Amino acid sequence: MKSMSWLESYRQKRCSADEAVQHIHDGNTVYIHPGCAEPEQLVRAMVRRGPQLRDVKVIHLLTAGNADYVKPEMPRSLGDSFIHLSKIDHLVEVEDDILEHPQGQISDIAKKIGSNIADLIEDGSTLQLGIGEIPDAVLYYLESKKDLGIHTEMVSDGVVELIEKGVINNEKKTLHPGKVIVGFVLGTRRLYDFINNNPIFEFHPSRYTNDPFIISRNEKQVAINSALEVDLTGQVCADSIGYNFYSGIGGQVDFIRGAARSKGGKPIIALPSTAQNDSLSRIAPHLKEGAGVVTSRGDLHYVVTEYGVVYLHGKTIQERCRALIKIAHPKFRDELMKFARERKWL
Repeated sequence: MKSMSWLESYRQKRCSADEAVQHIHDGNTVYIHPGCAEPEQLVRAMVRRGPQLRDVKVIHLLTAGNADYVKPEMPRSLGDSFIHLSKIDHLVEVEDDILEHPQGQISDIAKKIGSNIADLIEDGSTLQLGIGEIPDAVLYYLESKKDLGIHTEMVSDGVVELIEKGVINNEKKTLHPGKVIVGFVLGTRRLYDFINNNPIFEFHPSRYTNDPFIISRNEKQVAINSALEVDLTGQVCADSIGYNFYSGIGGQVDFIRGAARSKGGKPIIALPSTAQNDSLSRIAPHLKEGAGVVTSRGDLHYVVTEYGVVYLHGKTIQERCRALIKIAHPKFRDELMKFARERKWL
């Protein structure tokens, strides 16, 4: 018997969004792709089917909006990012516009932190940038650098200008030279148009981009990640405020450990010194009750606030306390010193 052509197979599998979600049943778990790649039509169709379903668990990470999305054409990205038709049971053709995630206003404090981090970055470094205003701020201070590369979980609009100016050229990378290695992007039309069919960008699954042993093969790998609070012993909380979950842990630990294993690598945790209009110190005497430790004190290397940079790896508790207090907000330093002395840490 003659085998079916790929086009015939494609046509047989094509269906509407409402037909596709008929395959969701009570008790199923549904994963919605994160960021600006959220499948809007399928989400809308699933919501329409919602009254017919019970006990369906939905898993999502930082989806960029609700079901009423807008704007045209998913850019074509290159790398290990293709799915063979034979692995798809049902597909839905749509012409919706892709969602955008514009960068927010960068505060003066974030700019100071970004400048402090930029001073740590050497020519020829490979960067991982987390999400938020601090990683975005770092990019503004890198124009004087040379031969930077990217190996990261995600990138945003800030890399475009640095690539166009030749600051990021990936030429000195010891793994995938000439390529931006990335898991996903989160930005605006400018970024999407730039990566569209652009061979500089090579997309890979997170099991590859976030593998610490893969990451460590980049010499001078710099990992830049944010935190909610750091205690005086060097424990980092990045996902919860007390018992209340703020986010997931993301790839922070993967890249902190990968950069630590990299020859000349620099694992960096960055945070503003205060929160709640300067009423709360983020360099804390101890983590809040219920707060989770994302990066342990044994994994911590560089900590950066708007007041400076300290290096903690291999340091004693006494050395850690003194260093962290130096980069805390001045109004909290006496209080932190008093706490440490009462516990005989100083």
